[in-house]
Amino acid sequence: MHDNNAGLIQALELTKTGRLPDALAALPGLGGSYIPEIGRKYIPRAVIEIIDAWGPRGGAAPPGAQQVVEPGAAAAAAAALGGEVRHLGYTNSAGSRAYDLYIPTGYTGDAVPLIVMLHGGTQTAADFAAGTRMSQLAEEHTFLVAYPEQSRAVSHGRYWSWFKPGDQVRGVGEPSIIAGITAEIIRNHSVDPTRVYVAGLSAGGAMAAVMAATYPDLYAAVGVHSGLAYGAARDVGSAFAAMKNGGSARAAGVVPLIVFHGDNDTIVAPVNGDKIVASSLQAAAVRGLALSGPTTTHAGAGGRRFTCDAYVGADTSIMIEQWTVHGSGHAWSGGSPLGSYTDPDGPDASAEMLRFFLGHRAAAAARRAELGQLRR
Repeated sequence: MHDNNAGLIQALELTKTGRLPDALAALPGLGGSYIPEIGRKYIPRAVIEIIDAWGPRGGAAPPGAQQVVEPGAAAAAAAALGGEVRHLGYTNSAGSRAYDLYIPTGYTGDAVPLIVMLHGGTQTAADFAAGTRMSQLAEEHTFLVAYPEQSRAVSHGRYWSWFKPGDQVRGVGEPSIIAGITAEIIRNHSVDPTRVYVAGLSAGGAMAAVMAATYPDLYAAVGVHSGLAYGAARDVGSAFAAMKNGGSARAAGVVPLIVFHGDNDTIVAPVNGDKIVASSLQAAAVRGLALSGPTTTHAGAGGRRFTCDAYVGADTSIMIEQWTVHGSGHAWSGGSPLGSYTDPDGPDASAEMLRFFLGHRAAAAARRAELGQLRR
């Protein structure tokens, strides 16, 4: 009873300061298991909607999501690959964050690509690595993978602050920390600065969109899975609204984009994928970069069917891909059940993102200039 009271008091204090996601995560019984259907009928509908939106583990299990992940499974999966997982940290004036860096066995000092992976709410770096299997792809294709981890001191539920104005601009807040981690890895390892990419799931997907908008000269392409458009929200209230209706995106830079979203996602509505693509198309048009398309592909055999819309630039390169996975919920498509919020039946989002990323390089001069700015 004492522990329950402590949790309730903490939740109340967090609510008073506007940190509703963290308040929900602190409530006894809501952080680690789904609310059974028999109990949901006694909770007001408005409260259930909030719990389902901000605390996926507290609501009905979304299709394809994993309810239970065996303790230690994620770490065991990483160790089994044969490469090295380094547990590192980064600090700047905006704060400190831990991150895992996977170095594959094939890394011998030659310049390789780097992918920065941003986990979703309630996840950890190890959990996200296991679920996406991106480190396994790194082992097969020889590139580095970084997994920044949100601090519980900042967000009890480990949600990236994609909806806060102070974390939506360059040079400050969480964007500066994630960019700093990226630059630190490039400086300390042999990384091709023209092949640096960022991707994320849910709140991490929304933060990946923030990184593409605020550091378009650092990342050569971005992947957003079940996320939201840059600037779709400005506070907690508008974040809830955006998760349902997509919000109103802000102008962003032009960075090659690949989007995945399940059309049965009840946590971040599928319209958000449409909003992300629309924002990118608008940004390209404003800069005179007309894109043709979409060219639409319908496919899927032995798993979930999907629709892929592709938009092509003047040089015939694909600048935007939008994957809609039919029947999938709020989960990483094609992911491993060793991680949370994965849908093993869907097309392999990690493999498709890697293919898309490696088809895009950034200007080397721009990358050198960016790294010089980040050192100061």
